[in-house]
Amino acid sequence: MKKHTSSTTLNGKDFINKTTFRERSKAYTRRPASFVILLLVSLSTLLTVVVLGFILFHILSNGLPYLKSSLFALNYNSENVSLFPSIITTLYMTALALLVSTPLGIFCSIYLVEYAKRGNKVVELIRLATETLAGIPSIVYGLFGLLFFVTALHWGYSLMAGTFTLAIMILPLIIRSTEEALKSVPETYREASFGLGTGKLRTVFKIALPAAAPGILAGVILAIGRIVGETAALIYTSGTVAQIPGSLLDSGRTMAIHMYALSSEGLHTGQAYATGVVLLIVVLILNTVSSIIAKKIAKV
Repeated sequence: MKKHTSSTTLNGKDFINKTTFRERSKAYTRRPASFVILLLVSLSTLLTVVVLGFILFHILSNGLPYLKSSLFALNYNSENVSLFPSIITTLYMTALALLVSTPLGIFCSIYLVEYAKRGNKVVELIRLATETLAGIPSIVYGLFGLLFFVTALHWGYSLMAGTFTLAIMILPLIIRSTEEALKSVPETYREASFGLGTGKLRTVFKIALPAAAPGILAGVILAIGRIVGETAALIYTSGTVAQIPGSLLDSGRTMAIHMYALSSEGLHTGQAYATGVVLLIVVLILNTVSSIIAKKIAKV
């Protein structure tokens, strides 16, 4: 009898869901404006999926035939045009840039949301600056890095100069995403913590930050995508040497720069597409790992 009752309940829920979907569909057809909006949204979604699928198919079809073992040789030369040094440089650059910018962005957001008074002119100025910096073209950051890090600080074309340039680029993105994530944490969480006698600092780091962690990591994932795909800023700061950097003051090229260099020369177009395939795989792995970490933090 219990099994029969549960199956009946499930069937009833399915019936209600189907009925609700049919009623909503009829409502869209009755209102022309709603139907037009629904049609535009559906067409936009379909167009986005088709364009994305075409790009992926074009890169994979042209790059997979050139994925050979010589492309992953330890050292680069004109015969194998190995991308292995660029993979290592990309991982170095990503880790170092996040190590510099993530703590600064998170602490700045904590001040803006948790400590600064509402309506403070300094806060408004900081937000205006971050929004402005987020819209500046990357080549402007590259020119700044060339003038300041490479020339004024005498770092030369180096991994360090590229790292700090990228850190400045992604800092507004991390600040804004962290700020919005902290704002989304319900005030009742903080009030309950204060009611138990917990201090401000402990409430921020034990209550607010863990609750906002998924949103913060979402901003970090977007920052990783911008780091991995950046070329203009790094050409002026880290250089284009196709070797594994021995130190922070050595030059190196990322995968994006490696792909750009091969395609601009016109002699290794197939290898450039193969680099694009590896670049997609690396970005997919980094985003997947970040998403898994975000989900685990959200469950804690």
